[in-house]
Amino acid sequence: MTRTVKGPTDHVVVVGAGLGGLSAALRLAGAGRKVTVIEREAVPGGRNGLLNKDGYSFDTGPTVLTMPSLIQDAFSCVGEDMKDWLELMPLSPLYRAFYADGSQIDVHANTAQMEEEIREKVSPEEALGYRRYVDFVTKLYKYEMHDFIDKNIDSPLNLLTPNLARLIALGGFRHLQPKVNQYLKDPRLQKVYSFQAMYAGVSPQQALAIYAVIAYMDSVNGVFFPKGGMHAVPRALAAAAQKHGVEFKYNTTVTGLDKQNGRVKAVTTNTGERIECDVVVMNPDLPVVWRDLLGKTPLNIKRLNYSPSCATLLVGSSKKYDHIAHHNIHFGESWDGVFDELINKKVLMTDPSVLVTVPTHDDPSLAPAGKQSYYILYPTPNLDADIDWTKQAKPYRDQMIQTLEDRGYTGFGDAIETEVMTTPLDWQAQGMERGAPFASAHTFFQTGPFRPRNMAAGFENVVFAGSGTQPGVGVPMVLISGRLAAERIVGPVK
Repeated sequence: MTRTVKGPTDHVVVVGAGLGGLSAALRLAGAGRKVTVIEREAVPGGRNGLLNKDGYSFDTGPTVLTMPSLIQDAFSCVGEDMKDWLELMPLSPLYRAFYADGSQIDVHANTAQMEEEIREKVSPEEALGYRRYVDFVTKLYKYEMHDFIDKNIDSPLNLLTPNLARLIALGGFRHLQPKVNQYLKDPRLQKVYSFQAMYAGVSPQQALAIYAVIAYMDSVNGVFFPKGGMHAVPRALAAAAQKHGVEFKYNTTVTGLDKQNGRVKAVTTNTGERIECDVVVMNPDLPVVWRDLLGKTPLNIKRLNYSPSCATLLVGSSKKYDHIAHHNIHFGESWDGVFDELINKKVLMTDPSVLVTVPTHDDPSLAPAGKQSYYILYPTPNLDADIDWTKQAKPYRDQMIQTLEDRGYTGFGDAIETEVMTTPLDWQAQGMERGAPFASAHTFFQTGPFRPRNMAAGFENVVFAGSGTQPGVGVPMVLISGRLAAERIVGPVK
């Protein structure tokens, strides 16, 4: 039996309209609960935010959308069809990978198309290895999803299922990089099918092979782009929730909780309101919730290790480049070294690997006529590093642009019409512990049943959603976290 909150659950307050909070709100509304969502920003989305500047619409958070079935699942809770709310375009290629030796490889979800790409660019042997690798990650996904990701886990004993034995036999608990290398011998392919471990905050050398499931979610299942940008997703979810009776209070911050005998009776806000409730779902970053609202932070939360962070540049530009796709990964020469610098030495990358996303590639309406928008992401250490971003931001911004120019974006700096830089310090100011947008790292003892639980210790009626709790980081996981939070309140929905 899954544990659920004790006592009445008629009125639920959801703190934060991020994807986890919205996913929970839709499921709760569908189960007949009265739901009030309190959001400090003027729009929904949380980390999946929106910035309008000089005629450009920039997504400020995630840029890669996978597993649209999970978005449909949230709409289905209230009897809605995603297609009526959201237009998703499948991307092809999913990624264009550029390498230090000047070569490039396009990544496709269609396995026959990808086999052809590998046969042509690498070798027929590697194409066969790729086919075996797809078989491996597809099995991983099948064994992992229901028992370990899409399920509330109360104790490691919940993991003792036939699928655990299958995962062990498959090699899911070995390290990711050697497992990938078992199938793929070309270093370029090894990189493109293991870099996803970065999303989980660990290096491919350190990550468990079960994280290849992220490679399945994008490189096999496909990557999509919503018309109107990534922020169209939370906008659509919030609109559907509102249609089905969920009340939203924007520009409102929860400043306190009225706690009595281990229960939260009401939340108080900066607007002077006191909102009585039966249950609270907390969507902000879990350690921040403990520190700011719940009181004494438990030891296991204090001891968490955090993922690397990133610096992003949102750029509005007059220049278009014909050699790039929607998502572009520029790998440096260094690979193991990059992760060693970011995670162990906690210094800036000397030979960076970079993600460049071009939203206007598929939706020109996100920029003024004839202009382009770029989302540039450089992984950096988190705020545990000895880097003073108040002094480092400007020189690093110049370095980011220089690196892009060196890697084929000629004249990039001169074509910039507007820009916004976000550093780890800015992520922290937005409420992310240690300035880490990817939350606590998915090391073995911070994964699955060992990740912070979604029920707050010492409280009967406080539930967590978002990347800090189970199942973890990334848009698919966060959407699932909202569903799992709702199931703690209304029980598993069949």
